[in-house]
Amino acid sequence: MKAFTQHKGIVAPMDRANIDTDMIIPKQFLKSIKRSGFGKNCFDELRYMDEGQPDQSCEGRPLNVDFPLNFPRYQGASVLLTRENFGCGSSREHAPWALEDYGFCAIIASSYADIFYNNSFKNGLLPVILDEKIVDQLFEEMYAEEGYELLVDLENLQVITPKGEAFGFELDEFRRHCLLNGLDDIGLTLEDADAINAYEATLKARSPWLFNAIKG
Repeated sequence: MKAFTQHKGIVAPMDRANIDTDMIIPKQFLKSIKRSGFGKNCFDELRYMDEGQPDQSCEGRPLNVDFPLNFPRYQGASVLLTRENFGCGSSREHAPWALEDYGFCAIIASSYADIFYNNSFKNGLLPVILDEKIVDQLFEEMYAEEGYELLVDLENLQVITPKGEAFGFELDEFRRHCLLNGLDDIGLTLEDADAINAYEATLKARSPWLFNAIKG
């Protein structure tokens, strides 16, 4: 998993509450357990005018011209600004996979569904929680300025606007440590690789029969 320290990027709006995981990545695309390839179908039902299918090319599909992520001004956006209870619904881990594969590195909202919030950290996606009034302010500034960018600083736990205004956010130290060091569950386990190998060597010396090959 890639480490996250600071990220500065164009902000795109998802200006509605209660965005569920089926809206983030519809159910028909959940046939793969690979973490890549979901970006083209992120928000599929909102981005396109037809119904997308697995393994279908999105080239030539009719775009929804009223959907903000299709606006030229938000192309290349890597920070998603949204409303409360983002990621509600099912527990599908494909939701953060799709957002990350689309190109988002951070999300800013006033609240998240618990499972989506936890899954995001495991996949290198930073969900920032800010007060609802601050989120309102960021929406206003973003709509007023094309190419609006925010600096999301995980090291100092701040979101910084183009004018230099800084908003602090809270995050428990364990999740912060994992993101700063690019550690998913496997990476955390490998931090103890020496201790695991030492234990296995001791166990093999004490109980060698446990390591004998099973003969058919």
